[in-house]
Amino acid sequence: MLDERPRIAVLTSGGDAPGMNAAIRSVARKTIFHGGEAIGIMHGYEGLLDRRFASLAVGDVGGILDRGGTFLGTSRSARFQAPGGVDQAAEILRAEGIDGLVVVGGDGSYRGAEELHEAGIPTVGVPGTIDNDLSGTDITIGFDTALNTIADAVGKVRDTASSHERTFVIEVMGRHCGMLALHSGVACGADCILLPEVPWNIEEVCSAIETGVRRGKKHSIVILAEGAGHAFPLAEDLSGMCGQAVRTVVLGHIQRGGSPSGFDRILASRMGAAAVDALLAGETNVAVGLRCAETFTYPLSVAYKHEHQLDQRLIELARALSL
Repeated sequence: MLDERPRIAVLTSGGDAPGMNAAIRSVARKTIFHGGEAIGIMHGYEGLLDRRFASLAVGDVGGILDRGGTFLGTSRSARFQAPGGVDQAAEILRAEGIDGLVVVGGDGSYRGAEELHEAGIPTVGVPGTIDNDLSGTDITIGFDTALNTIADAVGKVRDTASSHERTFVIEVMGRHCGMLALHSGVACGADCILLPEVPWNIEEVCSAIETGVRRGKKHSIVILAEGAGHAFPLAEDLSGMCGQAVRTVVLGHIQRGGSPSGFDRILASRMGAAAVDALLAGETNVAVGLRCAETFTYPLSVAYKHEHQLDQRLIELARALSL
């Protein structure tokens, strides 16, 4: 159990995700609600080593619920990962009187949180990543917003693809996890979805495009996860093999930005509050997850040491619906 008036710090680390601000707001206000003091750490673990601490009053986190990104800033820190970096960070946290730390981020951020736990700092992780690649939780903060961003972009591309009767290869984020590609492919009715977890070959992609042409379809959409290949060489190969013009769209960092969806705002609010509750109850080295619409905590190592498996039923559904 933490002190009656605990000082709980929060930082965001790694790639930004829509909903991180909502999580920060929730951590701060839930801490204050329980009589504690909320502390924001600017620019992740790098800012921690630079002692960039700021007290967060109720008004300091007002007006950020609907803002994308993270107002605390985020970065990746080579100094934190270097020998002695974690111990130095832990000493700084102790010197600042921090009783518990909430880390909002992805797998790399979670590794840092676990190392700080091992150095004696109570830590709880909150999953903030658009890739939805953390195991143990049904969904991560930012995934829903990114999915909607992709769906909106693909809809616009489909308009021009149909007008010019062309095939488009649309590359989305997902170096190691094809969750965004799979879900956006189903949501957008893609003719072909290429994932890093599922072997594929160009002959199958060309066959899917040609099948659409034979039944009179005016366009084809191929959704490609960046970890499964690259849009430009794939489009060039398809152009030669299928005998038609194939265009490319790489959505890139547009997928990370924008105002978080209503779902992500609520999810982040629930998870931030659950993180504070966990610290107040004496928990450490745990992550907050969502399972069957309920928040819960589980070991940090489970979140980043195990792959978040794709839903095989959704993969089969995508194949069936892309006839």
